[in-house]
Amino acid sequence: MRKRLILTAAVLLCTAAVLFGLLQVSKSRSFQFFGEIVDRVDTTERVVALTFDDAPTPRAAEVLDTLARFGVQGTFYALGSELERSPELGRRIAAAGHELGNHTFSHRRMVGTNETPGFVRSELDRTDALIRATGYRGPITFRPPYGKKLFVLPWELSRRGVTTVTWDVEPDTFHAGDAAAIERYTLEHVRPGSIVLMHPFCEAGCGADREALPRIIERLRADGYRFVTVQQLLALR
Repeated sequence: MRKRLILTAAVLLCTAAVLFGLLQVSKSRSFQFFGEIVDRVDTTERVVALTFDDAPTPRAAEVLDTLARFGVQGTFYALGSELERSPELGRRIAAAGHELGNHTFSHRRMVGTNETPGFVRSELDRTDALIRATGYRGPITFRPPYGKKLFVLPWELSRRGVTTVTWDVEPDTFHAGDAAAIERYTLEHVRPGSIVLMHPFCEAGCGADREALPRIIERLRADGYRFVTVQQLLALR
């Protein structure tokens, strides 16, 4: 009986360790089981990529105006559902010379029961088609919703030769709703080759990102940084 209890406890501990390890992999910004993943580029050049998730809601117009005012190009990780709802904004992003990336169609976590091959392919294909419909012709990288990925998603991306792009600076994760704190956090954590994650498009709670954006651009530019798209950043490797 005692041996059985010890064996059961050992199995449970091993199972817990495996599950914990898989959890860490699923949310890692710099590792996945298959294919290429990039959270920043190791370079001495003072360059930084501004990336904007969940595009393009009507608030995208304000962000586009800000970027145009400063002559900055960014990378917009688009949801297929939002491109379908606002195709004119998708066309405006592409026409302005910004990069468009795939952030899935539905923004559902691509792990567990949502990571079936059929679901993954559908989410990628539908969004890629809508991105191309904007007129964007550059390479399409991928950003997983919530940064989550495990087996099927990386395998499918690897099979297609698509790079997973995460981030190394995420100001609104720690300072949502506080423009001054978002600005300060970004300035403190950006380094050459950084990829900055921002969420400026929602109606409620994202105003701080939009407010902080021009100040971040001004301060980083004054510090000698040049703004590039993700593709331009990847080309420096």
